[in-house]
Amino acid sequence: MFRRFIERVSRGRVLKRHLPGDMGGGPLYVSPDAALQFWKGSLEEAGRDLFDFATRHVKEGSVVWDVGANVGLFTFAAAHRAGAAGTIVAVEPDLFCAELLERSRAAQAPGGARVLIVPLAVGAAPAVADFHIAERGRSASHLADCPGSTQSGGVRSTVPVPVVTLDWLAGLAPPPGVLKIDVETAEAQVLRGARSVLSRHRPVILCEVARECSADVTSEFKAQGYRLYDWEKRDMKPVESAPWMTLAVPS
Repeated sequence: MFRRFIERVSRGRVLKRHLPGDMGGGPLYVSPDAALQFWKGSLEEAGRDLFDFATRHVKEGSVVWDVGANVGLFTFAAAHRAGAAGTIVAVEPDLFCAELLERSRAAQAPGGARVLIVPLAVGAAPAVADFHIAERGRSASHLADCPGSTQSGGVRSTVPVPVVTLDWLAGLAPPPGVLKIDVETAEAQVLRGARSVLSRHRPVILCEVARECSADVTSEFKAQGYRLYDWEKRDMKPVESAPWMTLAVPS
């Protein structure tokens, strides 16, 4: 009951936070409407896995795609790591979160990477699709033809969104050397629409994988010659099936 009250109070609320110092310390506009943990003053816990991934794999001049950017923890951490010679492409279909990304981009100090914000959904083929805004945190919002996660708590509203493929996007933006995917059970569809990107450009990938999607995601990665690791363990021991936080490295 108390959680429901806090979720209601959180709707539409925008807070100004800052990235950790080793991620540049830049301002970030977040909302507890996306995830309740943003009520906390520190972003260390909320972005630990993403910040570690950025530290290990984003280098000066990197081109990074953040698919399912949400409020931009990884987007702007990567922008700091990539520096002025880098490019970050942040893809986010929820217009509320995309507007937060725009505000954060405008507030960044000079010296970071160029950040391109793409307010579209990503899938296996171009389309116009229904997008469910989650009843609970907006970070659990998802395409209507995907089951979504148990964290959504139902559907608050439904809006139409354009859907593109990553292969299509690669014709318009610099191709990625680093790719993060967090798309609430649409990950196999995203990978099917990115076969050319994976085969030609061979990005290192961090992908959140729902249990029910693991077999399809594993198949897509292995067909492209990727090795899989459990990023939560940080032990770099190969695994056979895509875990919750899958690190995929090209062979």
